Amino acid sequence: MSDPADISPAGHISGAPGRIEPSEPGELPTPPMRLQFGPSHPATHGTVRIMLELEGEKILNADVQVGYLHRGFEKECESGYYYQNIPYTDRLNYSSPILCNIGYCMAVEKLAGIAITERCRYVRVIAGELSRIADHLLCIGASCLELAAMTPFLYLLEARELVWDLLDALCGSRVTTNYIRIGGVAADLPDGFADFCRRKLDGAMKLLHDAEKLLTGNPIFRERMEGTGTLSAAELIAYGVTGPVLRAAGVPLDLRRVEPYLVYDRLDFDVPVGEHGDNFDRYLVRVEEIRQSRRMALQCLDQIQPGPVDVDDPRFRWPGKNRVFNRMEELIDQFMLVVEENGLMPAGEAYFAIEGGNGEFGFYLVSDGTGKPYKCRVRGPSLCNMHPLARMIIGRQLADIIPTFDMINMIGGECDR
Repeated sequence: MSDPADISPAGHISGAPGRIEPSEPGELPTPPMRLQFGPSHPATHGTVRIMLELEGEKILNADVQVGYLHRGFEKECESGYYYQNIPYTDRLNYSSPILCNIGYCMAVEKLAGIAITERCRYVRVIAGELSRIADHLLCIGASCLELAAMTPFLYLLEARELVWDLLDALCGSRVTTNYIRIGGVAADLPDGFADFCRRKLDGAMKLLHDAEKLLTGNPIFRERMEGTGTLSAAELIAYGVTGPVLRAAGVPLDLRRVEPYLVYDRLDFDVPVGEHGDNFDRYLVRVEEIRQSRRMALQCLDQIQPGPVDVDDPRFRWPGKNRVFNRMEELIDQFMLVVEENGLMPAGEAYFAIEGGNGEFGFYLVSDGTGKPYKCRVRGPSLCNMHPLARMIIGRQLADIIPTFDMINMIGGECDR
């Protein structure tokens, strides 16, 4: 990781790609200005430092440095039982924590050979798509705020509050949800949830439409977004970029479609793609994905059938508290899981990936046959999506950093594990 000492007197940043030479031929040469952008800058969300070389406001070189959060997620997961790691996943992408829960639990279920119930599949899709909507609303809203568009920011955050009302009804929490369980979910859909969900989503879509009217045709917003942060599909693929950033460049890669899991193969939805791979296309893709997520959630509410939401296997799924407190058999089951965990998981390894809010979100687990993971590795999309940021901004203006960084939607928790 570079520090200010890595910048030579000539202004070169060690290891940074694609440096632009300052000054046009025949002009009086001036030394470039060296500027540290973040990690305390409010627009870097607290965990990224970008060392810049500037000629005026033109970016000559950039060295993007992540790694200021230091959560230690992967080592923490190796010190606790499999089920104890679920709350840690909430803190990976804290904008869409249920999707993180789903990815981890499905990796454990693949490792253990657990087949979840039909109703659980639908409940997970509903919860995951609501979480994705909240993630995209925050991404677009925060981008508006940092481009001084305060009114659409308020509209979009109010829409997210309506979606959070639904998450609150599901699990009693709005941010760190801890909703998905190995072999099931924490609780079934509450009574009347279908009608409640439709009303809240209708209100959120109305607010999204109001924000769109303020943004999509706004000449200032378009000038800040169109043509900025552009990178070709081939380069994005080479960097390992996935999610809305890649789809905005015209690549229709969505794991819900190309490698369906849960019940996505039973749902009718579109995969929105862009043409130019710039920040404006990324904005449009996220707006349309919000509508597609609503479409999927409503289809699940129409298709879901009564039934259990948890597997009937006490080795993997804890009994409910009401039974633990009132029946000896369930109390023994819980005691065995908590105190004598050894031998729960078969030895082996498994990788499972879902379509997270920012792209491919995968978990790789290695089991040595005990109740704790021997190795836990997460493939967070934000880390890969941050790799080409320097390429996107070198040669551009200083002001172009903000919309580009915002539309990448880097989440520190999944970037610096």
